[in-house]
Order: sequence, then structure tokens, then C-alpha cells
Amino acid sequence: MLYATPSAADKRASLRQRLGTGDLLLLPGAFNPLSAKLIEAKSFDGVYVSGAAMSAELGLPDIGLTTLSEVAQRSAQIARVTSLPALVDADTGFGEPMNVARTVQILEDAGVSALHIEDQVNPKRCGHLDGKQVVDTATAVQRIRAAVTARRDDNLVIMARTDVRAVEGLPAALERARALVDAGADAIFPEALVDLGEFERMRAAIDVPILANMTEFGKSELFTTRQLGDVGVNMVIFPVSLLRLAMGAAERALDVLRERGTLESLLGEMQHRRDLYELLDYASYQEYDASVFNFELPR
Repeated sequence: MLYATPSAADKRASLRQRLGTGDLLLLPGAFNPLSAKLIEAKSFDGVYVSGAAMSAELGLPDIGLTTLSEVAQRSAQIARVTSLPALVDADTGFGEPMNVARTVQILEDAGVSALHIEDQVNPKRCGHLDGKQVVDTATAVQRIRAAVTARRDDNLVIMARTDVRAVEGLPAALERARALVDAGADAIFPEALVDLGEFERMRAAIDVPILANMTEFGKSELFTTRQLGDVGVNMVIFPVSLLRLAMGAAERALDVLRERGTLESLLGEMQHRRDLYELLDYASYQEYDASVFNFELPR
């Protein structure tokens, strides 16, 4: 009730342990706290807080317009309600190395279990848009070193994202990934790899967990989780999938409402009130409320 039972430290330790097993972890994107609770109810391994989904939710394009305070607030709201570890998109760290350090500590205070810092030029843009620019290796390494040094809980996973593949090719991405691991990155997020062979080569190049981004309508094919697991991927995110599905359903519903003047024909497609109440755990709130206010006024 109100908060998830495990502490932030417990969730971080659990994620560290799971990453050490070699299991493939699936992290659908939670675009709000309620969707995070649904992800947990469906027994996934974690939740992903996507910068693209967050900017879209705010009515903004994913071109580096969201702020650290906005990301931290939404991350805290999501991490609070779920027992699952939350991986957060921290963009470029919202500035240079000192800003990166502050970003890490603020997100750590927000209760997240992992975050990724990328090597794009600040302000960044969506990893599947053309025209990206990346910083040089020295700057990328400096960001990761600042992030690793700034964390206070050693179990907080600092992941390095590299966008070099789409700019300079796969060999440069492999070289960049190795440098980021040497700088202390606990995991690598190689953005916009184009086929399974490239994931295999990334797996062979580094000895830390790697993440695959299965975003729809992007540069990468939508491989199955089995295919990704077979080539050594350790984590898979589906960053904007639930938001896209929800918005698609909302658009269709509005068309029906405009055309027919009622949504009765769509009742079977809606989450039922009882299911929403179960997801929100209304019963525990009612029980707690009764225990607090269980009294009678004197006559």
C-alpha cells in the first residue's frame, strides 16, 4: 500500500544478482506509475523509464527538452509503486561531468536501480533519428567515470549507452564500448544495431551485460526475446510500446465516440473497473482506513 515493500537498496541488490546469473531480463517501458504496476502484475523482470515516452507524454519531441527535475520526479513516482527494479534513461546526464554526477545522485535518491548515460552531443535526440552526433571517446569516458564516482550505492547499475554505430559504423561502436567498460560501466546499451550478427559481435567484444532496444518503427529489426537471448543479450527494453498501444486505442475510441456518440461498443476492450481496483489494491486501503477511523462518536 502506498509504497512497494522492498527498499530501493534491496531492488538494486536484486538487479545486480539477476544480472550476474546471465538470465535474459525483460523491461517493458512504464509511461506512468499505473503502467508500472501492470508490468509487475504480469511478472516481468523490471520497468524501463524511457526518455522518448516521457517527452511524448509531455507533448514534446525527443530532442533533449525534458529536464533532470522532470525525469527525477517521474522516476521516483514509478520506482515508488513497484517492487521491480527501474532502469531510467538519463540522456547525456543533463550536462557535462559535474552535471552527470549530480544527475546520478538525484536519480539514486529517487529510488531507481539503474540508469544509462549516452555519448551523444548535448542536447541529444532520439537514437533512431538520422543526423545524430556523438562526442569523442575522451568525453564519453569522462561522463561514465563521473557517474561511477558519484554513486553512493555500489549496487546502482551505471550503464553506458553508445550511439556510435549509426554515426561511425560497428567497428567504432565496438571500440567505444570497450573504452566505456574500461571507464567503469557496469553494462553497455549499444543503440541501433541492425542485425543479430552485430549483437553477437558486441557480445564477443565486452564482458559486461548488454542491452537491446526493441523499439518499434526504428533502425533495428524487432527480434524475439529468444533470438536475443541466443546471441548473448542480457536485457531487453520495449521503451514506448505500451504508450503507443494506449495512444492507438485512445485514438480509435475517440473516432468511435465522434461517430456513434457512445463508447458502449468498446466496453469489451476497456480495463474493467474491478481489474483497475485490484491493480490499485483498493482492498488494503479500505482495510487500513477502517483500522485508523474505527471509532464511534459519544452519545
